[in-house]
Amino acid sequence: MKTLVFFLEEPSAKEMLEGVLPRFLPNNVTPKYIVFQGKQDLEKKIESRLRGWNKPESYFVVMRDQDAGNCSDIKNNLAKKCQEARKSEVLIRIACRELESFYLGDLLAVEAGLDITGLSNNQKRRPYRSPDVLCNKPAETLIKITKNRYQKMSGSRAIGPHLSLNNSNCSHSFNMLIRGITKLLNLT
Repeated sequence: MKTLVFFLEEPSAKEMLEGVLPRFLPNNVTPKYIVFQGKQDLEKKIESRLRGWNKPESYFVVMRDQDAGNCSDIKNNLAKKCQEARKSEVLIRIACRELESFYLGDLLAVEAGLDITGLSNNQKRRPYRSPDVLCNKPAETLIKITKNRYQKMSGSRAIGPHLSLNNSNCSHSFNMLIRGITKLLNLT
């Protein structure tokens, strides 16, 4: 039995993943979520948490938001902490800007999850066609276009099961997360 361990910046990422992962993980892979109290907490504790993990056949995914930081710097810093913990098989994924970019990249999933109609008609318009680079404040944008129906926890829980896994999501960082997990576990 394999364990796929997620180190997450926030609880809403766990809610989203719980809707996504059962749709493509095989039965012999069990996800485990370690949720931190924000990105500073994640970066402060990740090295000791990784070093202390000793369960065989464990694979690790570190996921956090980019926010206003430099994506390469964030990823390099996290990779350094993972190397210092002596864990080589760690997938590091940065949600470009915020987790909500994943949702803005699949407005059909937002419609289905929040029971709203008409949003997906905007998918080819700015900023939804490339939310990772075009949308400065994805969470605020999502709240606005859903007329306050999107809430971080409940929205992530509702939208996650509907996110497309076939590379049609306009969020490149979401697609890279799915591809990375698939490659990490040799599911291809």
